[in-house]
Order: sequence, then C-alpha cells, then structure tokens
Amino acid sequence: MRLSLLKENYAIVKLQAGEAIPSWASEFDGGLLSITYTSDELSIVCNEDKVPIGMKNIEKTWNCLKIEGVLDFSLTGILQLLLRPLAEHKISIFAISTFNTDYLLIKSENIEKAIEVLINEGHEINKPY
Repeated sequence: MRLSLLKENYAIVKLQAGEAIPSWASEFDGGLLSITYTSDELSIVCNEDKVPIGMKNIEKTWNCLKIEGVLDFSLTGILQLLLRPLAEHKISIFAISTFNTDYLLIKSENIEKAIEVLINEGHEINKPY
C-alpha cells in the first residue's frame, strides 16, 4: 500500500457535544481538518498551530499518514494491514476515514518507528506530502 506523510503537525481537540465549531477550526488550510459531532462530544483534528493556547482536552504532536488513492467501499481489511504491524510494535494510532480514503494519526515521537515498521511490511511511504 502507498501512504504519504503529511507535513503538518496535528492536534486532536475534544469540545462539548452541541458546541459550535470554533472560528479557529473553521478554515481549511491544507492537509487534514476533521470535525466530528456525536451525542457525546465534538472532536476536531486540525493543524496544531491553529489551536489556541490554554485549550483543555487536547492531544498535541501528532503526525499523519494518508493512504493514497481512492478506496472502494467494498474493500475489507485495509486498516488491518497497517494496524496489525503497528500494534505488534506497541505504536498506537488515531484513525480517520473519509469517503475516499483513510488517515492514520501517530504521535510524533513514534512516527519514524511507524514508518520503518510499515516499510518493512512492504508498504511505500512518501514524505513529505
């Protein structure tokens, strides 16, 4: 599988359910911006530089690997091919799926090891995207 390392550093922010999308998260500047509402929360994944200082419920210093190409909805096991070797090496991820593809957020301190593991599994990593 071919993946690309996005150049931005990302943050994952949790806000209260039903809260309005904050202005700092409303503009897309490339890379990845994910805004997800559930009955329990509002989660935002965005460029780390956009998040105001002092935010609570934030996880910073994530890098992102994007699976290249459009993944058909009938495909199965795509994430498993990537997650199994990462789990075997105790590398945790935060996954996001879109209509076209999947994204794996990996803590910056683990990204080089994750890339090494995935390359050793036969995957191709393009960096930076």
